[in-house]
Amino acid sequence: MRRVEGPTDHVVVIGAGLAGLSATLHLLGAGRRVTLLEQADVPGGRTGQQRFGGNAVDTGASVLTMPELLDEAFAAVGDSMAKNLRLTRLDPAYRARFADGSALSLHTDGDAMEAEIRAFAGAREAAGYRALRRWLTELYAVQKDRFLGTNFDSPFDLARPELVKLAALGGFGRLGPRVARYLRDERVRRLFSFQSLYAGLDPARAIGAYGVISYMDTVGGVYYPEGGMGEIGRALTGAATRAGADVRFGTEAAWLERVSSRVRAVRTRSGERIPCDAVVLATELSTAYRLIGARPKRPVPLRYSPSAVVLHGRTTKAWDLGHHTIYFGAAWERTFAEIIREGRLMSDPSLLVTRPTATDPGLAGNGGEIVSVLAPAPNLNRGPIDWARVRGPYREELLRTLEARGLTGFGDEFTVDETLTPADWAARGLAAGTPFSLAHTFTQTGPFRPANLVRAAGNVVLAGCGTTPGVGIPPVLISGRLAAERITGK
Repeated sequence: MRRVEGPTDHVVVIGAGLAGLSATLHLLGAGRRVTLLEQADVPGGRTGQQRFGGNAVDTGASVLTMPELLDEAFAAVGDSMAKNLRLTRLDPAYRARFADGSALSLHTDGDAMEAEIRAFAGAREAAGYRALRRWLTELYAVQKDRFLGTNFDSPFDLARPELVKLAALGGFGRLGPRVARYLRDERVRRLFSFQSLYAGLDPARAIGAYGVISYMDTVGGVYYPEGGMGEIGRALTGAATRAGADVRFGTEAAWLERVSSRVRAVRTRSGERIPCDAVVLATELSTAYRLIGARPKRPVPLRYSPSAVVLHGRTTKAWDLGHHTIYFGAAWERTFAEIIREGRLMSDPSLLVTRPTATDPGLAGNGGEIVSVLAPAPNLNRGPIDWARVRGPYREELLRTLEARGLTGFGDEFTVDETLTPADWAARGLAAGTPFSLAHTFTQTGPFRPANLVRAAGNVVLAGCGTTPGVGIPPVLISGRLAAERITGK
């Protein structure tokens, strides 16, 4: 594994999202002195939280899986997740409602899910689920250490025995057809393949290896921290501070002071000079490249994931909603063509509705329910939509869609505190107006994804969803550890 050469005693980490916090803890655990800079006033990045009146609203990621990776980060400094976070395992992890009026709950306990599917679609489908669960588990076991949790120096690093096993499992075939081998009911198939959208991919076109995301959701389990998703960043920051990190909020890095190919100091927007031996850029990929002053040479342009329109709001009435409820439209395959390839809004929307107060009522300081509605949408590169004009009408269309799907009267009772569109994500510095970063196409996966070790600046390492291994809470926590290993060694 290639490493940063020369002294690495003092490391400046830029960005206190989960990747930057993970890198900070692993660096501290390896004996490095760390200064952590964050331009916002709070930690968490894309796993953030905001106050609307008395309500604590999760404004970023809402699905937490693989919490053992959080425990790994805490353990790097001799701490533990149990001392810092109280997690509830969601059961069901999701509730699904389909256009034909049927409903299905997704349990991560195998026996409970088998019984659910048997009652929903019969014994043949339940047996298919058991076979699918075994396949997903094998897929994850093959990938977790040698593909997800490894630094790649070249594509030749893929040449290992696990690659043969992955190929034998169908990891390089298509995910959608593979799931269809096990499940005949199209509705059930959706529940075990929609997760590829997290990686910016159509399930019918994603490679089978991305079944690991379905494993995380449907086998590993979905959790929620008491106090909301923002508690994750706060807890990691607390552990880093206790372990000796110098954490500075409201501090923006303006440029990197470089001599030849080595950064000597970080300059902040206020003019402060922070000398350092190495830098971890846990920022948006485009921000990292701007600070470095260089871009990677790639034969094809970077391709970004779809974006989303998100409504954050509140209700005084209790609705028939779980913590996570997916409202599937009838035109499932058409939806992916529209938002990924054609750059158009969904003609038959599929929506994720999140009600965190189902698990943690204390988030609503004034009582009632906190509800967020997420609608996948084209990113700005794919769909140049006039969001200033479309924002209001599309918000009303989404609310009408939910009313038509069974939430009668919801539009009148739901108070919208914030509407986020791809234009808003872009205004926050997210490339292509998407919070989901680079799509996990084959040419942006593993050693083909933008590398975390930067050739133009030999003591700069990248972390976050734009580099390896990719998008989502588990991958970004891993990316922080991988960035630290580039500096400290394993």
